[in-house]
Amino acid sequence: MAERYRARYSPQGADPPPRISESDTAARARQKAAAKRAKARRKRERRPFWLVWMATPYLFGIFSDSPVWIAADLGTFGLYLGAAALTREGLRAEAAFDARRIARPPILPRKILGAVLTGGATALGALDPGMTDPLGAAVLGGVAMALHLAAFGLDPLRGKGTEGIDPIAQDRVARVITQAETYLAEIRGAILRAGDDRLAARVEAFAAAAQDLFRAVENNPEDLNATRRYLGVYLMGARDATVKFADLWRQNRDGSARRDYEELISDLEANFAARAAHLRQGGREDLDIEIEVLRERLSREGQLPPRPEIAALSDRPDAPLAAPAPAAPPSSRAIDQKGQIR
Repeated sequence: MAERYRARYSPQGADPPPRISESDTAARARQKAAAKRAKARRKRERRPFWLVWMATPYLFGIFSDSPVWIAADLGTFGLYLGAAALTREGLRAEAAFDARRIARPPILPRKILGAVLTGGATALGALDPGMTDPLGAAVLGGVAMALHLAAFGLDPLRGKGTEGIDPIAQDRVARVITQAETYLAEIRGAILRAGDDRLAARVEAFAAAAQDLFRAVENNPEDLNATRRYLGVYLMGARDATVKFADLWRQNRDGSARRDYEELISDLEANFAARAAHLRQGGREDLDIEIEVLRERLSREGQLPPRPEIAALSDRPDAPLAAPAPAAPPSSRAIDQKGQIR
C-alpha cells in the first residue's frame, strides 16, 4: 500500500507545525500589536539615515588634490553620520518615554545634539577654503539645525506622572525595569540569530506581555516586591534558554527542542499577562475599598444623599410607608382670626 512521503522539508513533515496558540484571543491580539509596534519602530529608526545618504557625495572629496578639501569633506560626512546615530538613539529614547505613564526625561538630549551636529556639518560643507566671510555658511548651518528640529522634534525635557510618588521607590523600580528591558533585548537578539520569523513573532508577543507588566509595576511601585521574580529570575532564565535554543537550532534544527521552547514562551506569556491583570485588579479592589470607607463615613455624618437604588425601592407600591414627619412645635406667638399677632 502506498504511503505518503514525509521528510523534514515536506509540507507535512515528521515534525508538526509550531503551535502559535491561535485559540487564545488575547495572545493573538498581543502578537499582532507587537508586530505592528516593531514595524513602526523599524520605520521610525530608519528615518535619520537619510542624512547619511544625503552626505554621501562628500565622500567623493577624497579624490581631491587638496588635503584641506579632503579633511573638510571627510569631517562633514563624519558629522552627518554622528548626527544620524544620535537622532536614532533619541527616537528610541522618546519611544520608550512615550510608552510609559510614569517616566523621567532622558539624561542626554540626543535629538538636540543631533540637530547641532547637522547644523555643524552643513556649515562645514558650505565653507570654501578661500572664503573670508563665513556668515553665509553659518546661516545655512542654522537653517539645517532648525529643519532637523522641525523634522524630528525635541527630546522630552520634563518628566511625566512623577507627582506624589516617592522618588526613592521610583528609582528602585526604574533600575529593576531597566535591567528587565535589557533581558528582553537580549532575548530578541538571540531569537533573531535563530533565523525563524514565526518564533521571532512569538517572542515579540511575549515581550509585549512583559512590557505590560512593566507598565503595571511603574504605575504601582509598591507592587515591586510581588513581581521581582518575574522581572529578574524569570526573564534571566528565559534569556539563557533562548540563547541555548538559538545555538542548538542553528546546529541541527531539532524539532522537539523547538516545541519545548515554544511551549516555554507561551507559558511565560500567559503568566506575565495574568500577573499584570492581577495587579490591575488589585488596584481596582483598593479603589472599591476606599470608596466604601468614604461612603460609610459620609453616611455617619449625614452628608451622603440616599443611593438611587434605595430611592427607587421607596417608590414601589409594596414598600413600607415611611413614618410621618413629626409636627413642628407650636410657636410662642399665635395668630387670631383677624390675622393679627398677639
